[in-house]
Amino acid sequence: MTPHQAVADAFEAVPRAGFVPEDQQRFAHLDRPLPIGWGQTNSQPTTVRVMLELLDVRPGQSVLDVGCGSAWTTALLAHLVGPTGSVIGVEIVPELVEVGRANLAALPLPNARIEPAVPDVLGRPTDAPYDRVLVSAEAGSMPRALVRQLRVGGVLVIPVAGWMYEVRRTQRLPDVVRHGRFAFVPLIGG
Repeated sequence: MTPHQAVADAFEAVPRAGFVPEDQQRFAHLDRPLPIGWGQTNSQPTTVRVMLELLDVRPGQSVLDVGCGSAWTTALLAHLVGPTGSVIGVEIVPELVEVGRANLAALPLPNARIEPAVPDVLGRPTDAPYDRVLVSAEAGSMPRALVRQLRVGGVLVIPVAGWMYEVRRTQRLPDVVRHGRFAFVPLIGG
C-alpha cells in the first residue's frame, strides 16, 4: 500500500471531529487549524496528511509523536502502525495530556499512549530508539536530540523555522530534505 493510500485510510478510520472541543466539532471538516485550548491547535488536515505521507509509517513500527495535543495525530499513527506497532504521544501541556488520554480511551487503540513531556527534555529518550518521529510544533532549529532518538534508517518529520523537513538517520550524517513552507505553533520545552 502506498503512503498516500495508507494515510487516506487512517483519515477515514480516525475522524478529526473526535479530537477537537465540542464547540469546534462543526468546523472539523474544514481544512484549517482549530483551537484546542491552552494556546494550542489541532493542525490543518492537509498539513497532517503531508506530514504523515512524508513519514511513511509502516505496520509494526515504533513511533514517537511530539506535541501530540489532543491526540489526533497519535490516533492516526496508531492506525498506521497497526496492532503490532506502538505509538507514544508526548505533550507539555498537562491539561492536553488528560484530553489526549481521554480521546484515545474512546477508541480501540491499545497500541497508543500519551505521556507528559519531561521539562527540558525533548521527545522521550527513555523509550528510544524509534522508527519514526513526528513533531507537530515548530522548532527554531533542527533538534539533534530528536535525531538521536531515531534508529538508523528511521525518519523524523518536523517543521523548522517555517519549513517542513524530512530527516533520515543514517550511519553517518542524517539525510535532510526540505519541503514546503508551513505554519505551526512553537515547540515548547527541551
